[in-house]
Amino acid sequence: MPVEANSSIGSEDLFKILLTQLNYQDPLKPMDNQEFIAQLAQFTTLEQTKQLNDSIENLIQISSSNLGIDLLDRIIQATTEEAVVKGKVITITYNEGIPEFTIVDDQGDFKSGITMSQIEIIDTLNTETN
Repeated sequence: MPVEANSSIGSEDLFKILLTQLNYQDPLKPMDNQEFIAQLAQFTTLEQTKQLNDSIENLIQISSSNLGIDLLDRIIQATTEEAVVKGKVITITYNEGIPEFTIVDDQGDFKSGITMSQIEIIDTLNTETN
């Protein structure tokens, strides 16, 4: 989930704060070099952590997509808000990167909008709904 532009301070904002701090420091008591380097290290660590978080989110999304594809033609059982449903996965759609499945049960009825979190059982042995 990407961070919205106004929801937190970005690395550019942090560097602006640091530059402002340097511009307005007391010339008779300049910032200690070790303190300055420590702040730069913190900014670097913050940026690297953000990049790592973005990479992990991308991997989770890819993994979820791959698992969704693996469920095509499989029989699943899921608990929805209405009932427990069982059927063969016939389509996958993606809503904001999250896979949603459509199944057809043994009576030929369709149920759409099933998410990964609703799936309880995956029958990997066969693709028949009986």
